[in-house]
Amino acid sequence: MRVRKTFLASLALVALGSGALAGAAPALPSPKDGLTVLVVGVDSRAGLSADELQRFKAGGKGCDCTDVMMLVHVSAADDRVSVVSLPRDSLTAFPDEHVDRRTGKTHAPHAAKINAAHSEGGAAFTIEAVERMTGTPVHRYLELDFRRFVDTVDRVDGGVPICTTEPLKDPVTGIDLAPGTKRVEGGEALQYVRSRRDGKMDFGRMRKQQRFVANMWRTIRGDLFADPTGLWRLASTLRGTAPVERSLSVTEMLLLVARLRDLDPAATEFATVPVSHFNPTVGGVGSTVGWDEEHAAEVFEALRSDRPLPPARPVPTSAIPLGLGEYRPVGGASLVCP
Repeated sequence: MRVRKTFLASLALVALGSGALAGAAPALPSPKDGLTVLVVGVDSRAGLSADELQRFKAGGKGCDCTDVMMLVHVSAADDRVSVVSLPRDSLTAFPDEHVDRRTGKTHAPHAAKINAAHSEGGAAFTIEAVERMTGTPVHRYLELDFRRFVDTVDRVDGGVPICTTEPLKDPVTGIDLAPGTKRVEGGEALQYVRSRRDGKMDFGRMRKQQRFVANMWRTIRGDLFADPTGLWRLASTLRGTAPVERSLSVTEMLLLVARLRDLDPAATEFATVPVSHFNPTVGGVGSTVGWDEEHAAEVFEALRSDRPLPPARPVPTSAIPLGLGEYRPVGGASLVCP
């Protein structure tokens, strides 16, 4: 406890020096059943130079949709973090009379992929869509685009370790990894978390994203806790400056990091929401994924009740080939690179 107070005091001095604590500092919510943060990665290339677009194989037109969606639940006792990834192609329905921010037109109810909520209505509509589909309250929101992701990883001295047991070569994103562990900086990290050409489709990509989060956390705990100024700069880069509804502020982020500084990767758990099937092609929407509604309800009830994620069921419930849609929670320690 004394170490945590000293660390908080160091962060406060850094914050005061930056002017970030002028006025009242935001209070990090502490719900009795834990804190849930929606973390999204937006498919936007804004801010990347022509050279970076070429080097990172990030050309093409961004959809301004959320290709990464994770519900991150921090237990009320700060002794467990549960991360549940939501497939970007999950079929949902958007309600009547919401305004499309791209056109200004008011929509009738319609089917959609969950990742289209951002392009249609921005952060607020994305939060509403996730809360409606999961029944889980979102207390805070964190959004990254390609530029902010690259810059954040580049704030980590020496990069973040990623690892694979088999060669990973994806001509679309440009990632080319031999078996083993490699520390990557921002551009190569972006190629890694975007890669899905390994025969496992988006399910493989979501596991890569989870693996990256687990290794990023271990790196921050091991290196940046000794450098409050560096940690402040990383959090500031991660947060950005745009006003966003329910956004996790830099101060709140650092308070949360301080609360969790003793959390070992073994006290984290990762899963993808239970999926049962691919839906028939939906007109105007395309190919989508259908959840196992009963099983998914158990997962989100566990989050709402501040309990660990339920175990995988003994009998497979997904009809997706190769069992890619299977719900199998794993401990964060198993995702950490050797």
